[in-house]
Amino acid sequence: MLCIETPAIDYQKALELQRKIVAARNSGIINEDIVLLVEHPSVFTLGRRGGLENLTVSKAFLKKRGIQVIQTERGGNITFHGPGQLVGYPIIDLKKAELRVVDYVEALEEVMIRTASEWGIIAGRNPMNRGVWVKNKKLGSIGITVRHGITFHGFAFNVNTSPEPFGWINPCGLEGIEITSMENELSAKIPVHKVRKSIKYNIEAVFGVGLINTSMTELQEMFKKDNDKM
Repeated sequence: MLCIETPAIDYQKALELQRKIVAARNSGIINEDIVLLVEHPSVFTLGRRGGLENLTVSKAFLKKRGIQVIQTERGGNITFHGPGQLVGYPIIDLKKAELRVVDYVEALEEVMIRTASEWGIIAGRNPMNRGVWVKNKKLGSIGITVRHGITFHGFAFNVNTSPEPFGWINPCGLEGIEITSMENELSAKIPVHKVRKSIKYNIEAVFGVGLINTSMTELQEMFKKDNDKM
């Protein structure tokens, strides 16, 4: 599996990149699974279930703070992405990986559960909502979509994420839930680069793959081969 890590990237750009990779997978230009590990500037995203009704502040309030609200095709409801949150976008051919959707979602949860455990945080699943929880507090979210057997979107794991923006929504459409982070659970700032390393290790362990670090330049070369064939 190829792994591309980027510094903070605009959510819309990351979404367009995912869609481009999915199209390349479906056309056969790219034949390997890819995972993007990124952070985003502050943004709210809506899933297929909607979510605007769970925004508890005005759009004018968000505009003043320069925070967009973006509709996506992923599953789930409204959520927040921002600095200090590690977001993973695995783009995987589920049929070739011999994974059912439910197995895949549980595998993403397992990656986050194991990562939290490495810092002594006991996280688990909750029948209320997919993702990972520390008791009744949500530590990581999952929202995916599948296009012609290729999955994209993915998981968001709160490392040092500010809790404030989550107070401006009913996260995942659930009222009265608390969002937590590794920093909040440990009362200490956690280096995101160390969590990235742990996430990568646990992706390899849970999915039974080896991650090959790949640059955006190398990815663009793959797309270029597609254009050269046209």
